[in-house]
Amino acid sequence: MPRARSISQDQRQTAAASENGSGCLSVYWMPPLAALFIACMLAVFALRAPLHTSALNDVVTVATPQPSSLQTGDLSLPVVTPVLPVADNTNLVVPSSGVDTTAANSAPRTSNNPFFEFTVASAPVSVPGISPIFTKEIQYWAKDIVRWANEASLDPNLVAVVMQIESCGDPRAISRSGAIGLFQVMPFHFHITDNPFNPDTNALRGLNYLSRSLEAAGGNPRLALAGYNGGIGVISRGEWDWPSETRRYVQIGGPLYEDARSGATSSATMEKWYGRGTSLCRQASNRLGITQ
Repeated sequence: MPRARSISQDQRQTAAASENGSGCLSVYWMPPLAALFIACMLAVFALRAPLHTSALNDVVTVATPQPSSLQTGDLSLPVVTPVLPVADNTNLVVPSSGVDTTAANSAPRTSNNPFFEFTVASAPVSVPGISPIFTKEIQYWAKDIVRWANEASLDPNLVAVVMQIESCGDPRAISRSGAIGLFQVMPFHFHITDNPFNPDTNALRGLNYLSRSLEAAGGNPRLALAGYNGGIGVISRGEWDWPSETRRYVQIGGPLYEDARSGATSSATMEKWYGRGTSLCRQASNRLGITQ
């Protein structure tokens, strides 16, 4: 088994001296205390010193007296000038105020903040017109055609083709079969309170039927024209089984629409049709007060 260690005389004397104590601090405590004192003094000086940081100086607001300072009695208030960093600020984002400004952005507006000048303009509104190949009688109704077409979700040029062939723009036109107005709408399509000769009403009823025809035709404008003239039922039938009038209608309307849609400035198909529809257009011009 291990032996117990013996305690020497020197060790016993040192232990006895530590237990009795000398009555004062040992010299071994002096260096740590001096270091603690120096650290405290440095902390005091650091707290009393002003804050200097070049990073903050890029964005802080600096109050500097200016000649244009606001005078209030004897008190001169300095102009506060924000100091912005000199850098490319093309990606600067002005924080939103949290207010819905959708309606306000419908018209151009300019910020009143001299430091963040920007202009919010409404998106350009592109309203497609109608092709120049249509006669002047149809051009007379151009703005209305665009409006009616937008309301019916139709191509304005397709609407113009129908008006060109049906009435050449005469709002009082009546056919031998009893079709009425700009779009030559049959009487049974109107409501009892409708005025068939009112252009808006005539367009509403006529273009509603054209929309239904285009839907039944699967978006095919040629078949939609056939359905408008011969009834939606002809769309599902073979072209050889169409009435002769419907075939002639499509033979003019189909190429005329293609010319208008392609951006052509003239149309051989229009010249061919106008040769037979001169009297109809002359009547429309007289009705509308258009000079020849």
